[in-house]
Amino acid sequence: MPDAATPADEYTVDELAARAQMTVRNVRAYASRGLIEPPRLEGRTGFYNREHLQRLQLVRQLIERGFTLAAIEKAVQNTPHNTAGHTLDLMTILDQPDGEDPEIMSRDDLAALASVDRDDTLIESLLGLGLVAKLDGDRVRLIEPTVVRAGAAAVTLGVAPETVIALFPLLRGHLRTIADEFVRDVVDELVQPFIDAGLPEDDWPRIISVVQSLLPIASQVTLGIFRSEFREAIDLEVGQQIAGIAARRAQG
Repeated sequence: MPDAATPADEYTVDELAARAQMTVRNVRAYASRGLIEPPRLEGRTGFYNREHLQRLQLVRQLIERGFTLAAIEKAVQNTPHNTAGHTLDLMTILDQPDGEDPEIMSRDDLAALASVDRDDTLIESLLGLGLVAKLDGDRVRLIEPTVVRAGAAAVTLGVAPETVIALFPLLRGHLRTIADEFVRDVVDELVQPFIDAGLPEDDWPRIISVVQSLLPIASQVTLGIFRSEFREAIDLEVGQQIAGIAARRAQG
């Protein structure tokens, strides 16, 4: 989350590093690469402000997302300095867990969600898929609580745990294709004109609002289409089963 400091606040390099959650050595290294502006000097002491902090927070979040430092350096140095705070706002919106808080539970409690005996092999499969994370001792953290609980509900209805787990990569792969296409269209039609205009300051609220509004819209459309296709798939399967029964009776 972006720091709540006011624009007038200033920090020494030690204070800046602590607020940015990185080492002083990293702060100095990023400064030497031009990722933040030089500090205001009083004698031999440098003082940094909110803009420096937001830049460092942005760099840290981009690194955590897997971007190389060279790519970050190129992107940051070719955008206006006032964009760091807005970009952090966008990342905060995208990182929001859709109203669900992280859940921590024991492995036994996780198995109990699906009304099955504990099976560490299945739990390791969930770890491998990134749906849960291993904590200290016997506890795990549900990274995707809604997905895990939905899968557990399917198991309680009689679907084999292995079947539910095997379906997740299939769903994720197809939904990623849909998401990629949707994002490309949004960037082409809404974001690129904003970038071409030079990221005007007074247009940032509109862009942030658009992204925030598109998240639930995309979710609702995807769910609606899936419901429709799911019903048709059930109707088709039931029809085929009935036809098969009728054929077998006719042969008998």
